[in-house]
Amino acid sequence: MKIGIIGAGNIGGNLTRRLTALGHEVAVANSRGPQTLTALAEETGATPVTVEEAADGARIVVVTIPLKNVPDLPKGFLDGAADGFVVIDTGNYYPKERDGRIAAIEEGLTESRWTEQHIGHPVIKAFNGTYAQDLLDRPRPQGAPERIALPVAGDDEEAKRLVRELIDELGFDTVDAGGIDDSWRQQPATPVYGLRAGVAEITEALAAAPKERPAAHSF
Repeated sequence: MKIGIIGAGNIGGNLTRRLTALGHEVAVANSRGPQTLTALAEETGATPVTVEEAADGARIVVVTIPLKNVPDLPKGFLDGAADGFVVIDTGNYYPKERDGRIAAIEEGLTESRWTEQHIGHPVIKAFNGTYAQDLLDRPRPQGAPERIALPVAGDDEEAKRLVRELIDELGFDTVDAGGIDDSWRQQPATPVYGLRAGVAEITEALAAAPKERPAAHSF
């Protein structure tokens, strides 16, 4: 499958490593330009591209950049994606540490709904509470007792199915976390965020999430 990854930080870089190793055709971009991705490209075989080119022909586009930078993504950056393409959003809102105050999120909009509104396309929220190193160190075969599960939220069931299949291929179970309006259950400081556990515990943690945004993650 052709996959475009926008953002080559910890999550983006390790997804590039894993997905190329699994045989997917990966194009990777960052804000500094393809010339800064030479080492990652040489290591993985991924193709370094500009942000404008990352989605070209892609069945899946992963947006894994700081939330505050989402509005700066170039207009039309998804125009060249394949028919029926899916966007994975790995983003989190860190108002005090990085992003500053985003009024719509403070007023109750989920982080991924805000991202959808800016990029003009539905997203599937996944990997946002995953430790980047776990992508390399913790894949396990189906049925392994220590296999961990990741929550996945989204409104499009077919898109969600494709993402869950990809995560299974990466070596992790998944739990359906509902629609994007439910994705507050996996935002930072919720019980599931960063939880390394199996399906049952992840399901329980999602159910236990408080609706109120924690003060530590408000501006």
